[in-house]
Amino acid sequence: MFSKVLIANRGEIAVRIIRACRELGIQTVAVYSEADKEALHTELADEAICIGPAKAADSYLNVQQILSAAIVTKAEAIHPGFGFLSENSRFAAMCEECNIVFIGPKSETIDAMGNKINARRLMIEAEVPVIPGSKGAISDVEEALTIAEEIGYPVMLKAAAGGGGKGIRKVADKEALPHHFASAQQEAKAAFGNDEMYIEKIIYPARHIEVQVLGDSFGNIIHLGERDCSLQRNNQKVLEESPSVVISESKRAELGEAAVRAAQAVGYRNAGTIEFLMADTGEFYFMEMNTRIQVEHPITEMVTNIDLVKKQLEVASGEPLGLTQADIKMTGAAIECRINAENPAFNFAPSPGKINNLFLPSGGLGVRVDSAMYSGYTIPPYYDSMIAKVIVHGENRFEALMKMQRALAELVTDGVITNAEFQMDLISHPKVIAGDYTTAFLQEEFLPNWTPEQ
Repeated sequence: MFSKVLIANRGEIAVRIIRACRELGIQTVAVYSEADKEALHTELADEAICIGPAKAADSYLNVQQILSAAIVTKAEAIHPGFGFLSENSRFAAMCEECNIVFIGPKSETIDAMGNKINARRLMIEAEVPVIPGSKGAISDVEEALTIAEEIGYPVMLKAAAGGGGKGIRKVADKEALPHHFASAQQEAKAAFGNDEMYIEKIIYPARHIEVQVLGDSFGNIIHLGERDCSLQRNNQKVLEESPSVVISESKRAELGEAAVRAAQAVGYRNAGTIEFLMADTGEFYFMEMNTRIQVEHPITEMVTNIDLVKKQLEVASGEPLGLTQADIKMTGAAIECRINAENPAFNFAPSPGKINNLFLPSGGLGVRVDSAMYSGYTIPPYYDSMIAKVIVHGENRFEALMKMQRALAELVTDGVITNAEFQMDLISHPKVIAGDYTTAFLQEEFLPNWTPEQ
């Protein structure tokens, strides 16, 4: 096991990793920007090093500064958390070159799954169902029109090197395709230096189902069941639950086996997630692979009783997984609500500021809050607005929903406006209580009929 790990992240995920390290007897190094000098992760870690100004590009995305901090403090490994450099293959490769363990998959794996056309090809070879569309890169508009005609409109044009919503266009009919093709291609070229495009049929509305996988350096790969992440606003997840109400035991086994095949196709090691779209027919299709720990990992931990971050650390240090598929049992139901410093009454605009008084509802059986907030803490305006995750576990889904309502009602963040009220109304909606929702529900049904408290 490592004796010292550097955490290349901030906020609640940095705190979460520090806690896991401490329980394993590992010393920790926190890095922070000038804006995060007073942040909780800097206080909890054994050492803390400033790596630059507030802007993420100058600090949390500054590869040289982070590697220098690791070398100076003699850290043996770097945990990237999620976001920032967690899926940056160049960073993973540079860690490898500096003899520092990158706690995640190999850089080649990140590369292989980062190029969407390549990922799609690998999945087809591994017999993982993919969304109907082009087999490889599309050379010109004529080819795009032919494929779109075959699979049927509406379609989605996507950049091979895509990310962050760049180089993606929804196309309703053949008249609109040439224009969208040209503009998406130009955008992709400008953003990624790669103008390769591919095309997929739009599966909408659908359920967004993802499967957690774990692999070690000895070729052992298992899955830990699914999470339903269909409640989204602007393609951003708002609430997640595990297990999904629409997944039967036989479907779970089928999804899990497909996810394991996907991970085996790239020799996956560490924690990762295979994301699927499930049509209303029950058919499921591979969407993408996230080669990192996810924001919503705690709900999988709650239903499986496996600490995923500890497993990440153990696997990265060269230990075998120590688990087989038969060991994985999902018990009860878990839900996670993301608490963001944002104002729902003003189109969810960010609302950073000072927390004058804080109460986190972490008391009672099966209630957990992952956060880096404390009373008197000032939330900086430079980073993601998520400030906490309220996670609950109940014997069944109804108990988990009631527990979440109770927990959200107790949350106090005086001085900062959050989306807690919005989350409370969402989980109280009859359709959410019934589990009857898709990726379209929040945006098209809930929000148009929801009135925030002013």
